[in-house]
Amino acid sequence: MVGTMAATLSSPFTPLTSLLRPSSSKSTKLHLQPSCSHFSYRTADVKLLLHDALDSLGIDTSHAREARQGFLSQIEKFSDVERETSISINRSVDLGKTALYIAAEDDSLISHSSVPLPVDAFIERLDDLSMGYCSTYTSSLCSSPQNFLHSLDNYLYVDKGFRRSSLINRFEPRDLYLHSVLTRRSGSALMLSLIYSEILKMLRLWGLVDFDCEIYYPYDSKDLPRGYDKKKSKESDRVHILTSQTLLKEVLRNLKEAFWPFQYDETRSLFLSAANAANCVATPNAIEDSGFQLASAKAAQHRLDRGVWTSVTFGDMRRAMSACERLVLLGSDPKDLRDYSILLYHCGFYDHSLQYLTLFEEIKGSVQQNQSSTGMSRLEDDATEKLMMRLNLIFMEEGWSEPSRVRKFLGNNSEPW
Repeated sequence: MVGTMAATLSSPFTPLTSLLRPSSSKSTKLHLQPSCSHFSYRTADVKLLLHDALDSLGIDTSHAREARQGFLSQIEKFSDVERETSISINRSVDLGKTALYIAAEDDSLISHSSVPLPVDAFIERLDDLSMGYCSTYTSSLCSSPQNFLHSLDNYLYVDKGFRRSSLINRFEPRDLYLHSVLTRRSGSALMLSLIYSEILKMLRLWGLVDFDCEIYYPYDSKDLPRGYDKKKSKESDRVHILTSQTLLKEVLRNLKEAFWPFQYDETRSLFLSAANAANCVATPNAIEDSGFQLASAKAAQHRLDRGVWTSVTFGDMRRAMSACERLVLLGSDPKDLRDYSILLYHCGFYDHSLQYLTLFEEIKGSVQQNQSSTGMSRLEDDATEKLMMRLNLIFMEEGWSEPSRVRKFLGNNSEPW
């Protein structure tokens, strides 16, 4: 994660806002146009499935759709430059509101409440934090940048008691959603960085910050995000600056990992864990895999066959899919298309799974440049190839139709244990 976030990132493809249009069963049509740091493409025949699938089961997704539209309205403001703008000076996208739209969609998916998450009320909480600082540390507003930042750190982490979640609980769901962090005052380093940046944003709007301030994002498991005067920064500090795109991407990746419905560890990617459960990974030997991992894969498939799609231990297919869909729309990494495809496969949406996997292969082939192959990437490539072959074989079967367990899989609202 450190290497991924520390690297300078650029969007390899345009966000897929067009995927919200109704789709047909035709194959995906691509028009690739390479450019400097990324390329654009157009797709007219694939779409995002989660909301429509739940609607077909009689589950009301109106609040989820409204929140998704709010998310889209924000990320559509991104330009190439703004994607790489630091969160401390970002002006185009309201990151706080975007994070709350993410929370609002997921809340509606699991609660089925008739009342949506009050996004505006939590925006007011962020504003209240900024107002509270001004009333508590009035003298620091006219002091040196060092004293100002020290007082801001003290206000957030001492007076208000915000704390960072522990490494053991780094995927505790309540620490990954902004509204919950504002309520409980415990959250991931990403959420604390976001809150810090929102306070700075308001203080800048009020004309109370007149120096170039950045936020130092800690990659260790203990330190807290803190502001610093950029004029006194070192070259090594640059890798600790979060861009707007990086923050949103990592927020969504954390959610995808937290709710991924297949057990995994650091030796195996999310995609490989799902591919293993689908028997798309070569049969492992004693060195490559453990009996526990094999049992986990079989247990995951057994849960799917029973229609179990959420549990405390094994994730939540709805929220894993919603995270994948928003990552696809954000358009920061083509691998998100592949990960979404494997979830669609497990849900029984084979035609759409094939479309997304084909789209991933097209994009991967157009951007791959002298990239060194690793053991992990070779396993992923092999699993992708096997999944592609299996999907094509499914469509070769005469009279194929979606299996009945699709409805059971997404429609079972009971907890499994």
